[in-house]
Amino acid sequence: MSDRPFWAQEDFTGGPPRRVEGGIRIHATAGAVARTWWSARFLAVLEQLGVGGRLSRGRSYARSGQIVSLDVDAGAVVALVQGTRPQPYRVRIGLRVWDKTQWRRVEQALAADAWYTAALLSGTVPPEIEELLDGLELSLFPAAGADLSQDCSCPDHTVPCKHLAAVFYVLAERCDSDPFTLLTLRGRDRDALLERLRAERDSGDGPSAPAGPAPLADLLDGFWKGATGSAPPRPPDTEPGAVLDQVPEPSLRAGGGRLTDALRPVYRALGHPDA
Repeated sequence: MSDRPFWAQEDFTGGPPRRVEGGIRIHATAGAVARTWWSARFLAVLEQLGVGGRLSRGRSYARSGQIVSLDVDAGAVVALVQGTRPQPYRVRIGLRVWDKTQWRRVEQALAADAWYTAALLSGTVPPEIEELLDGLELSLFPAAGADLSQDCSCPDHTVPCKHLAAVFYVLAERCDSDPFTLLTLRGRDRDALLERLRAERDSGDGPSAPAGPAPLADLLDGFWKGATGSAPPRPPDTEPGAVLDQVPEPSLRAGGGRLTDALRPVYRALGHPDA
């Protein structure tokens, strides 16, 4: 066993970390990491809380895939980040969970307008959700330093260390692809929240939602049948090759001429098979 103290055994002089096969990495190889307003807002909030100025320390870790694992649950992000030592470091980022009363108000407000649910399901966090939560005296993002906790098992006393910073980057990119990430941290994962919203709309206490279409499974038998007494729709009176006038001319050539000119007879034959 080494006689060196634990805090002196990590190479802080810039030595490369151990490579990770199949590690979690961010896809942004250069420039800004955030691709959506809510992810950018998350990073901006970290900047306001005094965290963002140190995030660049972990950018190379996040881009090279040094994160071994990452789990998002109510109140915490827990990750293993590989550094220069054989054993990965354990990283935890905590975010205060909304209590039952707060979540009840949130669910009622979201259920009152199905547009919010539709937006979340489509992979979007509408900017209006910030105003909605402000009216409830809540914030989707960390509102103060007491809202956010950071811990890493590495011996570096700087907060955030590069291992924490790397996890922040990956978390921001995960928020891009899954808008439920921050809501999960606040205490409701995707399935639980949607179930609560459905129950809220169906209950007598909450707002009633208009009857929606029948489930697809109930319509499969008659999917290819038209309505009773209905005639098939009349095709539009356009030339079969009209679509070729709506697209940019491809760089490919056909026998020395334009590709669209070569395709027009084909479109015409498909449009008038009996001609």
